[in-house]
Amino acid sequence: MNLANKLTLLRVILVPVFIVFMSLNSFAANIIALLVFIAASITDYFDGKIARKHGMVTTFGIFLDPLADKLLVASAFVSFVAVYTLNVPAWMVICIIAREFIITGLRSIAASKNVIIAASMWGKIKTTSQMIAIITILVILTVNSAIIKFYSVTPYDLIDGTKLQKMLGIILLNTPFWLMLITTILTVYSGLSYILKYKNLFTEVK
Repeated sequence: MNLANKLTLLRVILVPVFIVFMSLNSFAANIIALLVFIAASITDYFDGKIARKHGMVTTFGIFLDPLADKLLVASAFVSFVAVYTLNVPAWMVICIIAREFIITGLRSIAASKNVIIAASMWGKIKTTSQMIAIITILVILTVNSAIIKFYSVTPYDLIDGTKLQKMLGIILLNTPFWLMLITTILTVYSGLSYILKYKNLFTEVK
């Protein structure tokens, strides 16, 4: 197994590690979950770069790389739904995951007809928005747990405090929702753009 594939496999291994620390939902655990996600994201950047630069592209890597990405992103979004202070609706996560299933199916149909679906601009925007949303929400989650640990108050309690505390509480409670809403819209739109562009695949005879 070459270095690029090892990095991809490491990303898969980090997924359950990330989930475990997210489930603990403590200040220390949230910091570790944030660092694990960042580490996994770094492997995503380097595995493809190394594979292309050194001619390490393999069938195993082509299969595992997108799977590892989807597992990592899905595990983060699903974990967010379980944290009440983040206010992340389940329907947004369902839309995001459904999009990934649908486009994976579309790529399978395309492959069976020897058609290559290249990553589009909207696909790249979708991926970027998801990474920004996840890392930002993880930071907010860490701040929330720090407030609970060191000040024994929740973001909801801040709403009833001073003007500055109220502003902080509103930011902490509302930012995850709006980040997820923007990410969901971009994710769904990118999926629709793929479907409309390759709609002929559903009607062509193999």
